[in-house]
Amino acid sequence: MSTNVHDLSGPHFIPQRHKAPERLVPVNQAPAEFMARTDLPRGFYDFLLSLHHSLGNWQKTLVKRRATQLAAAHRGNLPDYQPSSFATSEPWTIQLPAWCQDQRNQMTGPADDAELVVKMLNSGAPGVMLDLEDSVANSWPNILHGIAHVVAALHGDLTYYDRKRERSVGINPSTTVIFTRPRGLHVHQAGLIDGELISASLFDVAMVAWQVDPSRLSHPLCFYIPKSESAEEALWWRALFAAIEQARGWQRGWIKCMALVESHPLAYEIEEFAFNLREYLVGLNLGRWDYMASLIHFNLRDANWVLPDRNTIPHNVPFFQNLRLHIPEICHKHGLLAIGGMTALYPSRENAELNARALSVLASDKMNESACLMDGAWTGHPDQNEIAMSKFPAPNQLSKRPEDPYDHPDLRPAPTGVGQRTLAGTRAAVRTVIRYRFGVLAGRGASLINGYMEDLATDRIYRLMIAQRMNHWAVAPVVDDQGNKIQHSPALISQLFEEELAQLLAELPAGAPAEVIDQYREARRISELMILRAEFDPM
Repeated sequence: MSTNVHDLSGPHFIPQRHKAPERLVPVNQAPAEFMARTDLPRGFYDFLLSLHHSLGNWQKTLVKRRATQLAAAHRGNLPDYQPSSFATSEPWTIQLPAWCQDQRNQMTGPADDAELVVKMLNSGAPGVMLDLEDSVANSWPNILHGIAHVVAALHGDLTYYDRKRERSVGINPSTTVIFTRPRGLHVHQAGLIDGELISASLFDVAMVAWQVDPSRLSHPLCFYIPKSESAEEALWWRALFAAIEQARGWQRGWIKCMALVESHPLAYEIEEFAFNLREYLVGLNLGRWDYMASLIHFNLRDANWVLPDRNTIPHNVPFFQNLRLHIPEICHKHGLLAIGGMTALYPSRENAELNARALSVLASDKMNESACLMDGAWTGHPDQNEIAMSKFPAPNQLSKRPEDPYDHPDLRPAPTGVGQRTLAGTRAAVRTVIRYRFGVLAGRGASLINGYMEDLATDRIYRLMIAQRMNHWAVAPVVDDQGNKIQHSPALISQLFEEELAQLLAELPAGAPAEVIDQYREARRISELMILRAEFDPM
């Protein structure tokens, strides 16, 4: 068997075709009967068209450069720090607005779930990120519902019906800062402009900006930029925000944003990225799970980077910890907030043992982030808010800097001596990706699985880990319960997929609808083929 994952998409495993097969994850397509000019909000189509004409080709160029950089990494030319520039060598700072000084905890969750949005906004968290990306299934109705909820939440109008109490529940007045996370720059939207794909990032941001009434907002319009891979991409976002402000007659810099550091190449360019976006940026966030996926993806050819079972990797593993220390140093140098990542283990109100373990893990994780001089964290459950906030000094740690900062820390320390690589871990990964993809097919972008919140980022991690083990099993062994080295061939992986699918189907209640069974089978098919075809972009 080849040790190159890209060989897995060749004729040994997939029948040869005269042209490349269609991607297994389709582009989000508006319905055929949808008439963009008349069915979108009044006047929005021309606004969207203008933005697309000025920024669409640039977005496509940036996406192509990502593919070029990944291919270069797989040839051994890995990401590295950039030469010294004004951004890294000269003094510059932003003035952090008063309304976002305290972001000790930012609750995050899917924008298409109105009940969850209201509960997050009523949780007491100083920040809430309403997601249109990783935790939302990328389908037309989900995105439209999510955007509608975002606009209603920004206006304070969003409600949900509480069936237990038989009453409508709305948003309580608060100083909570609301951010919207659009889909990433690599994602496209179809069905709005004849014969053309448009940037999903552009559509999401423009759709929110077009519908909000600034007089009803308690703070500037705020976005959370995901999945960036270079400092140059910050210039695209800056141009988008500036074009929207000009078109809407808003003051320059009225839009504000935070940005996630969740790709390996961006980690080497965070200072340049922040400089390019300094008119709009208020902070950076270490999106740890997407970052782990990207780290695997860029090091997929390196047997030293075969990671252990995901849930045996400690939160302070060096490849996280070095970046976790680096981000606050860069941010505080320039007056920006530094926000930590999500703790995946969720509390449970039904399982006292799991609840205690989840909150203990949360406390330890956030104490570590605070000690690294982070200013706050991400959480996804209201029961996590109080603990998370208590671990960070109020309102922030902007005045604190390391005593002996290192400008160029090692961001690629190999994960040696960490965790275990087991056949049980591979099996758990297979089972999780089937269950996650089943949820997506059912319209859910995130699913609580065995106490862990699994979304697109963790699904990608598991698929990449399986590919790693197929590539490098001979030199980075994976063992069974008896300690025997197990060859991770395509045949074994297919067998595990078949066995885990059978187990999942056996666990369904008697009389489960045929469409549910069919969705599980389709989820298995898609997940396995994505691994064999090396489709690992965050889609």
